Amino acid sequence: MLPAQHRLTERGELTATVRGPGARRQGSRLLVVHARHTDARSALPPRVGVVVSKAVGNAVARNRVKRRLRAQVAPLLPAVPPGTDLVLRANPAAAGATSAQIGEALARAIGSLTAEIAPAGAGR
Repeated sequence: MLPAQHRLTERGELTATVRGPGARRQGSRLLVVHARHTDARSALPPRVGVVVSKAVGNAVARNRVKRRLRAQVAPLLPAVPPGTDLVLRANPAAAGATSAQIGEALARAIGSLTAEIAPAGAGR
């Protein structure tokens, strides 16, 4: 479970992270990670939202994928610049993936996105 300060729960904030100005995206076969850095939040910790659609599977499969995503993203949060919102969107292939596979895909995507965000947020 992610601490409350790292949770992104409001629908409007999720939408802004996915579609808003300055939003970036990095994907793989298992998942898509959307990131958005906001200067107004640059002193606040990064937040994470998880989206798993019914295409991934039944409720048991979706909840398993959500738990795995949360568990794998928690140790990666210190590498994410403050003021950044992330939305993790699982693809249907994530239901059949192991935690290690999900973790590798997540680390690659977040690493790529933080490299893109870091120059823009260097003036923090």
